Amino acid sequence: MKKVILKSINNIGNTLCVDIFERNDGSFGFEEYRRDLENNEGWYKVGFFENYRFNTKDEAYKNAKKNIKWL
Repeated sequence: MKKVILKSINNIGNTLCVDIFERNDGSFGFEEYRRDLENNEGWYKVGFFENYRFNTKDEAYKNAKKNIKWL
């Protein structure tokens, strides 16, 4: 299912990121990613949240804040 990233939030060190997205079915979700600055392999998923479904972008963001400590 295709996703459109609506908001991407990085931590202070730019090593962690949360994406808030909208799916093509109109539902919303979020996922957490990590990258290691010492290598250039890019971002990789560290959370298991992408299947959570919300009716609004705000609901997705509020739940991301509840589930991801650094956010």
